[in-house]
Amino acid sequence: MLSYRHGFHAGNPADVFKHAVLLAVVDAMQRKPKGISILDTHAGPALYDLGHDFARKNREFERGIGAVWADPPPALASYVDAVRRHNPDGTLRRYPGSSQLLRDRLRPVDRLTLCELHPTEQKALAARFGSDRAVEIHAGDGYAALAGLRTPETGRGLVLIDPPFELKSELDDLVVALSAALRRFGHGVYAIWYPVIEGRSTTPDALPDRLGLAPDAWLDLRVRFRPEQRLGRMSGCGMALVNPPWSAREAMAGIHACCDAPSARP
Repeated sequence: MLSYRHGFHAGNPADVFKHAVLLAVVDAMQRKPKGISILDTHAGPALYDLGHDFARKNREFERGIGAVWADPPPALASYVDAVRRHNPDGTLRRYPGSSQLLRDRLRPVDRLTLCELHPTEQKALAARFGSDRAVEIHAGDGYAALAGLRTPETGRGLVLIDPPFELKSELDDLVVALSAALRRFGHGVYAIWYPVIEGRSTTPDALPDRLGLAPDAWLDLRVRFRPEQRLGRMSGCGMALVNPPWSAREAMAGIHACCDAPSARP
C-alpha cells in the first residue's frame, strides 16, 4: 500500500486529463463567492522535478504535458497555464501535482486539506505547506478522512479521490468511505479518478447503483489514450463526478473531446 510513487508518472496523459477536469470544476465552483472546503484524499507531493530519475525512467510526461506544452488546444489552455506558473522561463522542468494546483487556485475564503499515507510524501507536503494557514495536512488514510467528512461551515465542498489502484479492494474501499461521506454531506462535489487497465476491474460502472445516486448526480468522463500514449496495460482513464457543477459541463466536455482518442469516439 505504501509502494506507489507518483513521481514515475507525473505529467503523463492521465494527469493531463485529470488535472484539466479538476481545475474546470474548481473554476466553476468559484463563480460563487462562498468559500469552498477542498479535500484531496491521496495528495502526493506538491511539485515534481521532471529531471529526477523517477520521471526520467519512462519519461511518461513527454506523452502528456510535453505533448501540449508548446501549443495547447483551447480546451487545455487554462490547465497548461497553471503548469506554466511553475516553469516561468518557458522550459518544462517541473510538474505541479493536484495539491499544488489546488493551492494555487485557493481564494482567501477557501481551505484545503491534504491527506497522504506515504511518509516520504508527507515530508514533502510538510516542507511545502507546513506554515500555510490555508492548508491542513492530514498524515494518514485519505479514506478515513473521507468517511469522517462533515458539511463545511459554508455548505460548499469539493473532494478529489485519486487512489493508486494498487489494491483489488480499491473500489469497495471507496464505496464504503464515500457512502459515509454522502450521508453527512450529500450535496458535496466528489471527483473520482480511475485508470482503465486491461484485465482488471478498475472502472466505477457499478458505483451509481451502489451509492443510490440519481442519474443527474453522476457524470462519468472516460477517455482512451492514443496508441503512442498508452502506459503499459493502462489504455485510458476517467473522472467520475458526484454532483457535478452544471456550469462546468461545457468546459469538461471540451477537455474530454480533446483528450479522447478519435478511434474511441462513437
